[in-house]
Amino acid sequence: MSMAICAFSEKKTVEELEQIYKVVLHEGITTYKKKHSKASLPTRVAAEKQDRVHKKGAVFVVRDKDHFTVNGVRGYIVTSKETLLEDAPALTHFTPNVYRTFGYADEGRRYIHGFEERNLQQINTYVVDIDTKKYSVNELLLTCMDDSIGLPTLIVESTRGYQLYFALQQPFFISPKNDFRGLKVAKRISNNLKQSLQAVEADVFCNDFGFFRLPNATNIVYAGLENVYAVGSLIDWSMRQDDNKDRPLFVLATKRLASSVLQSDWFNALIHTVNINGDKGQLGRNNTLFTLALIGYSEGWDMERTENFLDEFNARLEAPLNASDLHTILQSAYSGKYHGPSKEYVEALLALHVKNGESYKVSLGHRGWYKVKKAREDRQRSHYDEWETDIVEYIAAQKQMTEPFIWHTQKEMCEAIGIPQSSLNVLLKNSTKLIKTVTGKGRASKTGWTTVQLFITYALDLVRAQKEAYTAFVHQIIEEHVNELEPIAGYHELIEKLSSLKVLSDKNNPSFSSLAGSG
Repeated sequence: MSMAICAFSEKKTVEELEQIYKVVLHEGITTYKKKHSKASLPTRVAAEKQDRVHKKGAVFVVRDKDHFTVNGVRGYIVTSKETLLEDAPALTHFTPNVYRTFGYADEGRRYIHGFEERNLQQINTYVVDIDTKKYSVNELLLTCMDDSIGLPTLIVESTRGYQLYFALQQPFFISPKNDFRGLKVAKRISNNLKQSLQAVEADVFCNDFGFFRLPNATNIVYAGLENVYAVGSLIDWSMRQDDNKDRPLFVLATKRLASSVLQSDWFNALIHTVNINGDKGQLGRNNTLFTLALIGYSEGWDMERTENFLDEFNARLEAPLNASDLHTILQSAYSGKYHGPSKEYVEALLALHVKNGESYKVSLGHRGWYKVKKAREDRQRSHYDEWETDIVEYIAAQKQMTEPFIWHTQKEMCEAIGIPQSSLNVLLKNSTKLIKTVTGKGRASKTGWTTVQLFITYALDLVRAQKEAYTAFVHQIIEEHVNELEPIAGYHELIEKLSSLKVLSDKNNPSFSSLAGSG
């Protein structure tokens, strides 16, 4: 039985905390300080030799919850477990997962920066926030066993509730390869862990890999250090959870339909809701504005248009956000880190804030479930294929039945697709699927756009229509002049030839049978 199951309130010794930090942090930071370490020289030499085997990063620490401010996070950087152990009594929060680059945002070295998800070096543990104390520790443990992955490694008490640590057997290293594919896997595991603990009101919207309560000598109410989880087992468990919800692992909005989300009932209801605040643990005003900014981004709007839209929506709110924070949200939405809004977040916002008694089916347009590819700006050539597909689908959606071309200026086509004009010129030069034509000159000129497939279909339809018209014309001539034509030599052979060419048939030429028989 683990060391704290029998004594939830027992104060932890330095040795026990040292073991806890070792399990939670793995080898992500050094064991001892490089300078002024209290460890003996032989111990430091042995530890440094072992530390060289693994890449090292840093964790961020905060002394007080109030140091999370709108201007940034006041704290400092820790690169050794020895420092963390010494400073633990004076700290409240830390990042249990290790970051690869780190620094201070100001000359006074008061504000820290670098703790964003894409800067993660390794994930050591998942932490689930329970923002209430209505459940006992035993109830939390039973729920973990019955509804989730299993018993947690630690339960840390906070002022408002508990935080459950699920430590990994080995670190889950995050690579920027494949558009941070590993990070997306890790975030899905985190989401499924939080979803599995809804019976004890786990905070689904808590940051997956941010700051959490630092385990210290007095706030650990449960410790089962043998309860650690292999990454592979967590992925398998998470995939089973996804199967139950019928949602694949990766999602990427790849194409836009002509029917935009801007015309949807749910979007209209959301933008006409003015009393959006949001309590702790709930999605509120900031999340709504961020979601709307992502919608503008996914619709292909430029940043200025989205900013005007957000300003108008924000001004209607009962408690509007200040201009500076609104601009920060806009910058984040257009940072390129996000492909579009989250369907789950939209559904949560509607459920929490739209109180008109209606339920809405949320659709974010044509979404395909694929393994995530690199962002367009990170690829050399493959983005031309995506743009080509976008243009083909756009032309097909806009085309009139009477002709294969749609008539747009090149600027209008660029704005509709969201492609730079220089890239469109390169695409047209190399495309085997697109046709562009210009008629007229100067201001009277028009630019037509179609696809090879649409043009071929149109040409075949035109030939077919002309053939049908010609057939009808020949049939009419023969029917009207059959008496004059019968005596002419070769008439019988002509009728047979026209019949074999499907220009005439027995059905369409009542006189054919008798003529054929008189030869």
